[in-house]
Amino acid sequence: MKTRRVFLKLSGEALAGSGHTGFDEDTVREVARQVKLSVDAGVQVGIVIGGGNFWRGRTSEAIERTKADQIGMLATVMNCIYVSEIFRTAGMKTAIFTPFACGTMTELFSKDKANAYFAEGRAVFFAGGTGHPYFSTDTGIALRAIEMDADCILLAKSIDGVYDSDPKVNPQAKKYETISIQEVIDKQLAVVDLTASIMCMEHKMPMAVFSLNEKDGIANAMQGQVNGTLVTV
Repeated sequence: MKTRRVFLKLSGEALAGSGHTGFDEDTVREVARQVKLSVDAGVQVGIVIGGGNFWRGRTSEAIERTKADQIGMLATVMNCIYVSEIFRTAGMKTAIFTPFACGTMTELFSKDKANAYFAEGRAVFFAGGTGHPYFSTDTGIALRAIEMDADCILLAKSIDGVYDSDPKVNPQAKKYETISIQEVIDKQLAVVDLTASIMCMEHKMPMAVFSLNEKDGIANAMQGQVNGTLVTV
């Protein structure tokens, strides 16, 4: 039987909790507990984290886009270093890859080395996005999940699935149990950005969207039990 390999996307804002900036340690420790349950069960886990708890440079008109994106990439590195250390205190072995040299704090991305770390049972972090401006961490996780032959991308969000409109604005919003990536693109539902959506469609990479705040939601999703929306290929 093929070992299950999943890639988990966490938003920086989600890890910040009610403070909206920095980290909420209790939230991160709960993520670590659930990921450890899955790693101990033999699931290979790759993790990508956004940088929004530190930096939202695209909203600034004072900074050139390329530089703003570079700051955002470094924000994701900081997030991965922090979360990796919390994972270690929870009893996991970890590794952090970046697509650019980052001193001794991370390792330069290598597919072969990442596969070796997965085989060792490490939780593997992929920081720094694609390493290029104009690409989001959505595109970063799509790229790495496809490159590393993952079974699925798991999107832990503040919302419990994909809706046809914003449920915070429209109380009658309909939640999808399943939806195709093509429908997501056609209806502009923004599960992930357009570049990532097209990559997942072309390479037949399914996604699952669920609430970060659901009890054991991450652990359940990593075992294939998603209480949210399946985005099919």
